[in-house]
Amino acid sequence: MSKKRVNLAIIGVGLIGGSLGLCLKEKMGEDIYITGLCRTKASMDNAVKLGAVDYADADIETVVKDADIVFLSPPVLQIVPMVEKILPYLKKGAILTDAGSTKQYIWQHLQKILPEDVYYIAGHPMTGREKSGVTAAQKDLFVGKAYVIVEDTGAPKEAHEKLMAVLRHTGANFTTMDIAKHDRCASVISHVPHVTAAALVTLLNRTGGDLDSCIKLIGGGFKDTTRIASSNADMWADICMTNGEAIVTNLKQLQNILGEVITACENHDRQAVHDYFVASKQRRDSLLQNAAKKFDTN
Repeated sequence: MSKKRVNLAIIGVGLIGGSLGLCLKEKMGEDIYITGLCRTKASMDNAVKLGAVDYADADIETVVKDADIVFLSPPVLQIVPMVEKILPYLKKGAILTDAGSTKQYIWQHLQKILPEDVYYIAGHPMTGREKSGVTAAQKDLFVGKAYVIVEDTGAPKEAHEKLMAVLRHTGANFTTMDIAKHDRCASVISHVPHVTAAALVTLLNRTGGDLDSCIKLIGGGFKDTTRIASSNADMWADICMTNGEAIVTNLKQLQNILGEVITACENHDRQAVHDYFVASKQRRDSLLQNAAKKFDTN
């Protein structure tokens, strides 16, 4: 008996959705058929030309009606309205998953509207680039990156196995986490760093008469630290609106830490400043070493 082809619909064939499509087409070939929902003719043409999808359209029904799996990759605040639009066209047993950076907001709304025979398995690939759109997509974008799968959304074991049989082709490092913990951890690891990177660029803009001189001094350190400030503004505004509590809590904690450094500098307390840098260096080095060991054993 021939292997049954998987039908995958990607909603939002941009950086993440496009990268998933490129990867799966290379790994699975004719065993997967990918349709993509795009807003513009140019996006449709690029998605097909680059090989991220087999077929692209702006018509929702055409894209999702045969889908076994629907991968949702628009900004977070657009995910629930999009699910409301596609629900009438989904077949029984369809699996919804997403790339949303916040999970509680999405699930709180989806659990009220999903029928019993359509399943949601929350996902969050912890990867990205400062560029956006399908032209920025890369087939190896997920390789070696953390990919969170939330298992407490009521989907049956069979649905999880079916989804993971596809997603494992990405080469990501999968981990499971409950929804609340995911949002708290994502705020520390991803959301607050993005807000902070944007703050550093804002600080540069507020240097007044020194701006031109400061720009002349920009080197690798500033570019590396602020790289993610070039990310999609719509996406990050949505993240701040849907994970505000955790983000605010951790921004206030960051504010306290910076306050401690300010106090140490004002008091000319070199030892306190030195200890601050030593502790952060040791922690970061330890994290990188542990991560390297983990990947070596996989």
